[in-house]
Amino acid sequence: MKNFVVKTIANAAALAVAIWLVKNITLTGESTGKKALTLVLVALLFGVVNFVVKPVVKLLSFPLFILTLGLITLVVNALMLLLTSWLADKLDLSFHVEGFWTAVVGALIISVVSWAMHIVLPDDKD
Repeated sequence: MKNFVVKTIANAAALAVAIWLVKNITLTGESTGKKALTLVLVALLFGVVNFVVKPVVKLLSFPLFILTLGLITLVVNALMLLLTSWLADKLDLSFHVEGFWTAVVGALIISVVSWAMHIVLPDDKD
C-alpha cells in the first residue's frame, strides 16, 4: 500500500512539473483544491494506464525496442500520456495534452521527474 501511495505522489509531482513547464499540457479548475484533486485523480489514472496498457504496448512493439535501442520508449510514454489525456476527458477531468510532440516533451519531463521522485521518496524496499 505504501508503494502505491509513493508512486501516486511521484506521478502527481511529475505531472505537475510537466503542466508547469509545457504550455500545451493544461489542468484547469475553479479553485486550488479542485485542481489538486484533479491532479491526484489524473495521477491515479496515469498510474493505471502505465500498469495495464503500457506492458501490452511494450510487448507488441518489442522488435521496435530492439531496432531503436530503446528510444521507442519515449514514443510509448508519449502515447500513454495522450491516452491518459483522452481518458481524463471521458471521465470529465480537466486535464488535456494537445498534440503528439507536446506529449513527447511532457513524457520526457515526467520520466525525469518521476525518476528523481522515486529516488527521494521511500518505498517498500527501504
